[in-house]
Amino acid sequence: MTIDDLLQEGRTIWKGQKLGLAQIIVCLGKVFGDVCRYERNAAKDKSLHTDAELKKELGNIIFSTIRWCDDLGFDPKDCINEAIACQKKFNA
Repeated sequence: MTIDDLLQEGRTIWKGQKLGLAQIIVCLGKVFGDVCRYERNAAKDKSLHTDAELKKELGNIIFSTIRWCDDLGFDPKDCINEAIACQKKFNA
């Protein structure tokens, strides 16, 4: 599966809907909060703490971010390349 394939799949699922930065922040905050609750590991959340749940949330971050880059007018591949370069520089 390529980045372009993932973007097209996301567009199909969301019927071409595009979000602005404020909406993206809210959506990302929701997924981030789910990951935080997983780590917090409160007794009331224990039933949700499975590898499958964490994999789903991490997948949501990856899959949605590809679409969000495009929503904001950025080529997702360029964004990924920028991140790779930044991480290489950071870890040099």
